[in-house]
Amino acid sequence: MLLDELVKTADAVASTRSRLAKMDALARLLKRLDPADVVAAVGFLTARPRQGRVGVGWRGMSAAMGEPAAEPGLTIEDLDAALGELQALSGAGSAAGRAATLRRLTSAATGREQTFIGGVLLGELRTGALDGVLTDAVARAADRPLELVRRAAMLSGDLGGTALLALTGTEADLAAVGLVVGRPVQPMLAATAASVADALEATGEASVEYKLDGARIQVHRAGDDVRIFTRTLADVTHRLPEVVEAVLSLPVRDVILDGETLALGEDGAPRPFQETMSRFGAEAARSTVLHPWFFDVLHVDGRDLLDEPLSTRIGVLESIAGDYRIPGETTADPEVAAKVSRDALAAGHEGVMLKAVGSTYAAGRRGSNWIKVKPVLTYDLVVLACEWGSGRRSGLLSNLHLGALDPDGEFGKPGGYVMVGKTFKGLTDALLHWQTGRFLELEVRPTAGTVWVEPVTVVEIAIDGVQQSPRYPGGIALRFARVKGYREDKGPAEADTIQTLRGLLRS
Repeated sequence: MLLDELVKTADAVASTRSRLAKMDALARLLKRLDPADVVAAVGFLTARPRQGRVGVGWRGMSAAMGEPAAEPGLTIEDLDAALGELQALSGAGSAAGRAATLRRLTSAATGREQTFIGGVLLGELRTGALDGVLTDAVARAADRPLELVRRAAMLSGDLGGTALLALTGTEADLAAVGLVVGRPVQPMLAATAASVADALEATGEASVEYKLDGARIQVHRAGDDVRIFTRTLADVTHRLPEVVEAVLSLPVRDVILDGETLALGEDGAPRPFQETMSRFGAEAARSTVLHPWFFDVLHVDGRDLLDEPLSTRIGVLESIAGDYRIPGETTADPEVAAKVSRDALAAGHEGVMLKAVGSTYAAGRRGSNWIKVKPVLTYDLVVLACEWGSGRRSGLLSNLHLGALDPDGEFGKPGGYVMVGKTFKGLTDALLHWQTGRFLELEVRPTAGTVWVEPVTVVEIAIDGVQQSPRYPGGIALRFARVKGYREDKGPAEADTIQTLRGLLRS
């Protein structure tokens, strides 16, 4: 199949907010795919190609972009093969080889295909084709029971492979996919609630556990062989020898554990998230030690626990995890749950997770079985620039460049603004149209894809915190920033300062 057909579908999916319309478009594409293209196509649509990361960044991608082809000619197979070539390059001369492969690939692509390829390679494809929508589309295209497709995708950890099996195999083939120690499972995720009381009302009796500001890990042990996977199912065993050692000390032979790992200070308090991620992403051993904390068990010594209620899984976990069990308490009492939350915050953690004691383990967000509650921090920042949107937001200014006030000029001009991050999250259609008109009136200079504006507009931004970052002059970047609303009642001089935001690192 021509890559152009895949790109057209991705554009159609990105241009609508309707989940049903997204699913219909994806299902139509899946039905037309040659079986040989299915796995690659699913990887491209989710910006997670089967080759994984192939060593291409913004700079390399931008340098490779030349004049686009006039007509579509690339196939899905061509893009898949090119990514295979990029993955295989290493050692002396690999940079030149990578640049040559990228130039050959992009010169054969139309302008729209170039944009799509960049999104795939950089993991920034904003189509709305999330795993859940795509899984539903697979079930529709293959005419298979949705729950059977979801379960096979969860247990195999491979949506592309599941799509191929669903489209070319039988229901019995899907049903035969089981839990295998050593093969990662798609993780269960949590919804959010504004308060512990709201969350407990939704879950009923729950395990109320500390919400750690760490990195999600899934650990598989088969005898003396231990493998550790990330939230995205990447194998990072070689980076975490201390976690391997901890799991080998547990009184089991075979086990699959779900949890988090984070760095601790000498006083036992959690270190900043950035330190954990810096250590977590290191190829070589570093001095920072990561401590594992486990909150679920999916298999132990020949017994699958996925379909057992959480109350049973917790009992098993407590019998094997020892000091590596995440702190928490099972309760239906709002006061007890609130106390666990206060204790978690006092210990320096993010908040709490509430998990219904009768719930089984299911990939993704499934109703209100798992709910996270953590304080929301809001700050008033100044809009410095805005990027033109794509897909459904084409023709509208979308991604905001955010600045904090620098009253004393510690990081630049006194009274100026220091950029601390970007966000396009939380913008309603009404806000998108309003800010497009507003910022075109305030434009001071345009650049490719971006409108720079007078720094006079204050916007309230919710964040989960900040992290150290060399990307911005102030040395920090916002975490999970989203728009709460514009503050027309405030002037730019009333914005929060870079020093206030940097203070979050210390706290």
